[in-house]
Amino acid sequence: MLDKSSKIYVAGHRGLVGSAIWNNLKARGYDNLVGRSHAELDLLDPAAVKAFFDAERPDAVVLAAAHVGGIMANLRYRADFIYQNLQIQQNVIGESFRHDVKKLLFLGSTCIYPRMAPQPMREDALLTSELEYTNEPYAIAKIAGLKMCESFSLQYGCNYVAVMPTNLYGPNDNFHLENSHVLPAMMRKAHLARLLSEGDWTALRRDLALRPVEGVGGAADRGLIEDVLARYGITPGVLTLWGTGAPMREFLWSEDMADASVHVLLNVDFGDTYDHACSEIRNCHINVGTGLELSIRSLAMKVMSEVGFDGELRWDSSKPDGTPRKLTDVSRLHALGWRHKVDIDEGIHRLYEWYRQGLADERRG
Repeated sequence: MLDKSSKIYVAGHRGLVGSAIWNNLKARGYDNLVGRSHAELDLLDPAAVKAFFDAERPDAVVLAAAHVGGIMANLRYRADFIYQNLQIQQNVIGESFRHDVKKLLFLGSTCIYPRMAPQPMREDALLTSELEYTNEPYAIAKIAGLKMCESFSLQYGCNYVAVMPTNLYGPNDNFHLENSHVLPAMMRKAHLARLLSEGDWTALRRDLALRPVEGVGGAADRGLIEDVLARYGITPGVLTLWGTGAPMREFLWSEDMADASVHVLLNVDFGDTYDHACSEIRNCHINVGTGLELSIRSLAMKVMSEVGFDGELRWDSSKPDGTPRKLTDVSRLHALGWRHKVDIDEGIHRLYEWYRQGLADERRG
């Protein structure tokens, strides 16, 4: 068991989930935390990772670091997604084993499941049919990571547990349109569409100054700004989103994910994740989600309402939808003692408040 003095290394502690896990641990009284930014420690460098473990010798590791992105990024940078994630996992899990880490928590993604998996997706749906093409390289990397945890635990008696969260959103989310996930991308597009429709160029330039789009910042020529926003479906009075809006998705507030992760880290061992009567031990990972879903179209309507954009919503059906439906079965997680707290309406409101606060802080700065 980990106690309040245990040294816990949170890999990816500045990211969406890692930062929330860090804060959750702090709130519970776990103050002996270790984190390194990418500039301080390149997890792709095996020598650097070894040197870090040699120096710090953590008792526990939370592997929340990953190379992530939305459907556009996954399509464009397939090699980056499989190579970088495999390398990060190989280095961190390998050094955790070599340095006798007591507990490791690996964070994956529910994109590990087949494109046409039975819904809701149980843990035993893994590897039963082909993956969704758009994110196949990332999914394969995450499958490898959870299988590393499973295999080290079975062969060497390690206590490595893998959790597979559904689509996450929350504070410190990525709002850069080129590589963000669906909900933050949708929210920022609706925000920019509202500003463009209202002719509020002061606020629009402030937003682009904080997060340029394809290198186009707030000081750029107005025509250049209009051109780059149009490439992302943002025009006066009209917002165009990818796909048909028909796919069903489940969303989990990142601070809920952090709470679930810390609950598993502190209370769930590898031996709790499978039926000991089974002759073949596999699929020991744990789904983390709400067990609730809504269509991308319904999500868009909620986001537009929250942001205050009352223009026309269009769908570009020439662009891919991704997996038709992706709902997790969270019965294993519930049996292990955890349930979500933040529903989608409250989460969308909180996220937009966080986004607006960041813009306000930048203005004052």
